[in-house]
Amino acid sequence: MGRNTQILTSIFLLLLVSPQEILIQGFEDSASRTLKQEPGRAHEVHCSRERSRAAWGVIEEYLMPFVEQEQYEISSKCRLHPDNDMFRDQEQHKIHVDINEWRCGYCKKSFRAEKFLDQHFDNRHNNLLNVSHGKCLADLCGALHCDFVMNSKSSRSKCNPAAVAKNRHLCESLANRCFPINQGPSASRLHELFLRQFCDAHKCPRKSQPFPKGGRKQPSVFYLAISILTLMLLPIFYLIVYLYQREMRGGTQELKRIPRVERKAKPS
Repeated sequence: MGRNTQILTSIFLLLLVSPQEILIQGFEDSASRTLKQEPGRAHEVHCSRERSRAAWGVIEEYLMPFVEQEQYEISSKCRLHPDNDMFRDQEQHKIHVDINEWRCGYCKKSFRAEKFLDQHFDNRHNNLLNVSHGKCLADLCGALHCDFVMNSKSSRSKCNPAAVAKNRHLCESLANRCFPINQGPSASRLHELFLRQFCDAHKCPRKSQPFPKGGRKQPSVFYLAISILTLMLLPIFYLIVYLYQREMRGGTQELKRIPRVERKAKPS
């Protein structure tokens, strides 16, 4: 009787402990699988490098000249700050050697086109990306008119009031966050400029174009052609002047060598 009681007690304890151990073991296995998968997911980047590059191009050309003119320092909390672009460091490590040669600034490997260098960054230097939350500059493309700059089909499509309202709200929030009007005259002027430069064009129907204030001044092709032509003709002009002066000096010396002919006195 006592032996049977011990056996039943042992079975009862096994039944109580085993499910817990199985549950714990299963949880540990699941946690282990999760941890093993996390490193793989950590390298997944759901952010368009091309559109991020377009967004930074817009900032660099149509905003930064005015920021530099005001000598204003953009806060790192502003999403337009360079530190908030996950691809910024990699973009700065691109070396454009020639029209058909791009070089990696990390490992000095060369590629025939920029797209191959982008693939190299994704495959070999993906660990250098800053994948923190809010670091995808492409998320601001709607507010910054990237499609207009990239000349994509969406910029020529029918105006969508809901999308336009969303982009305008994002645009105005960027103006408020990056250039608070209570931060002084420079911030107030830049706030107004940002609204005119980027936000006013978010309307249906599309009556106005973005960037009415213009952007960074680039030397025109005509100006470059005139400059090159001037540099080419200037030596020729000086050569002509030099030869002319030399000819004039030579003629003067010849005149000096001609002796004076004394007039003979007439016989009386």
